[in-house]
Amino acid sequence: MPAGRAVMDSDIERVPAEVGRYLSELVQRARTIYRDRLVSVGAVGSLALGDYRHGRSDIDITVVVDPAPTRLAHELADALAHPGLRCPAAGLELVVYDAGFAASGAPGAGYLLNMNTGPVLPAVVDFESVGAPGFWYVIDRAIGHQSGWTLSGHPIREALGPPARKDLLAAVSASVREHASGAGHLADNRILNGCRSVYYCRTGAWVSKRAAGRSVAAAEKRFRPLIGAAIRSFERPRESARELSAGEVDEFMAWARRTVDRISGSPVS
Repeated sequence: MPAGRAVMDSDIERVPAEVGRYLSELVQRARTIYRDRLVSVGAVGSLALGDYRHGRSDIDITVVVDPAPTRLAHELADALAHPGLRCPAAGLELVVYDAGFAASGAPGAGYLLNMNTGPVLPAVVDFESVGAPGFWYVIDRAIGHQSGWTLSGHPIREALGPPARKDLLAAVSASVREHASGAGHLADNRILNGCRSVYYCRTGAWVSKRAAGRSVAAAEKRFRPLIGAAIRSFERPRESARELSAGEVDEFMAWARRTVDRISGSPVS
């Protein structure tokens, strides 16, 4: 690792026991492949926000590397593919970034590798970020900068530069639109993603989806029963998620979209 980069004590002991051994092996394989080019491995998403739920949550991992041959990203994807390395969670969502891009706070996808694998997630392995919808990655990097857990190397919160507020608001607005469409998302996750988006726009802070749901439910009495039902459903495994009223979900998502657009300055439609 280049001089001047501090190495902090690993946060890996903080992760739930169900995924600790898996993450230790993931880190070891990343170290073996990238060696001294590996800058940081960090947990973002529900792990970093303290609300990982086994059987429901994905494991979200960000890897930051110094400039490296493209083949190393291919090697990492092969090394981490389920079931060769069996993922104990619903899935692994892993993104590799060049250190310069990660530190810049720039908008856009910008990845060297975007990989989804696991028992539930459809497999994705992509090495070309051009044309990818950037909002997912901007939000994940922002959560990592605020709350990420360092699993190896340089502190992940320092390796990920903070995106500009205007870029985050644009990303949140795009995220709400994606979830409002309903395509490929469970109803409870749509509701709670909407809550987290509204919470961020109102406060500038990232919290877990359930915490955001409780906050929005307390402030928005008319949506309180629906959000409560979404939280209870979200606490169940994906395969036993509860049915929620499609009309009520669409009404809430339209409200969340209007609220986010009003705060972000995006055109309301």
